[in-house]
Amino acid sequence: MRTDPVGRFLAALDPEQREAVGAKSRQEQERLAAAWERELETDDELDTLDELSPPAAEAEAARRVLQSGTD
Repeated sequence: MRTDPVGRFLAALDPEQREAVGAKSRQEQERLAAAWERELETDDELDTLDELSPPAAEAEAARRVLQSGTD
């Protein structure tokens, strides 16, 4: 059984980011988590990093999603 995507996304964030995203609406959290999952699935560079360190790949994808959402 898959875990909650929002919970996985929040776990990939650093504490400050986690607090900021946690303050957003559940709908916005779900939107960000979906974008994060798409980033993990589609970025070839993250595939390579995922083989070396899955947590690092998840953290990098989360950073990218948050950065693209604030640009």
